[in-house]
Amino acid sequence: MEEFSNENVEVNEALPENEPQTTSEENSIGSLVEGVMKEQDIKKVSAKQRAMKIAVQIGLYVFLGIMALIVLFPFYYMLAISLKEFNEYYLLSGYENLSELQQLYPQTLAWHNYVDAFKTGVLDRLFFNTLYVGIVSTILSLVITVLSAFAFARLEFKGKNALFAALLATMMIPGELFTITNYITVYNLGWEDSYKVLIIPFLVSIFYIYLLKQNFQQIPNELYLAAKVDGTTDLKYLWKVMIPLAMPTIISITILKMMGAWNTYLWPKLVTNDEKYWLITIGLRQKFKAEGAKPQIPQQMAAVAMVSAPLFLVFIFLRKYIMKGVSRSGIKG
Repeated sequence: MEEFSNENVEVNEALPENEPQTTSEENSIGSLVEGVMKEQDIKKVSAKQRAMKIAVQIGLYVFLGIMALIVLFPFYYMLAISLKEFNEYYLLSGYENLSELQQLYPQTLAWHNYVDAFKTGVLDRLFFNTLYVGIVSTILSLVITVLSAFAFARLEFKGKNALFAALLATMMIPGELFTITNYITVYNLGWEDSYKVLIIPFLVSIFYIYLLKQNFQQIPNELYLAAKVDGTTDLKYLWKVMIPLAMPTIISITILKMMGAWNTYLWPKLVTNDEKYWLITIGLRQKFKAEGAKPQIPQQMAAVAMVSAPLFLVFIFLRKYIMKGVSRSGIKG
């Protein structure tokens, strides 16, 4: 009995020594299986993420492509009509059937429409008026915008914040609501049929002032204080320091202002009856009116294409300045 009990004790004592080995083996196998499963799960998740990312990119490009086609179609239609023959555009039908347009491409390329539109002499005076009004209004508007933005960004005077808030509040009002009051004002001043009525009423732009003010505020105020200690005047500091640093925004404002003056239609139509002061937007519609039963639509479209080309080229070559100026004005550092 003593021997049997001793053997049992020896067996019982031997068992605990073997148990940790079995447990460690099971743990290692379990961790290996768990690691493989996790790796498979990670691969599945990453594959789903890649597929989702590709699907999102494809959807984005499809959406952008559709939007691009919608935006570019009017330009294509303008060019297609400008290259059609007169009879081809009207399908040899009466004037009442204008809605029955032909295919979206010309059968023959009528390049002479551009030559005929230019030979009419209509574009000469219209180009001069538009360039004169655009350049003068842009220069004067830049002077007002730069001085106003500098005053609100750096100078200290009573009621500055309240005045700027009141100016910003006017941006909430649609510009069309000022048309009647502006017309009454210029009519009482006797400015109708003149260059003044095309330039002066829209020299001040609160949006441009706000845009440039935000850019001026990014320039450290320590530079202004150091310049004042050295005896530099405000105008010299503005010309030597702030304008060069804010040049991208100023270029953006110049381009946008020039494009706005080039494309304006409602106000010149309202205040100019004398064709001597007509701009391109008004003259192209009036000068190419029908002398007989049918207007010269192909020639008119050719003229529109020619006057649209400068703006298109300006946007193509200077778009980076527009984007850079607007983006810098929205970041305050």
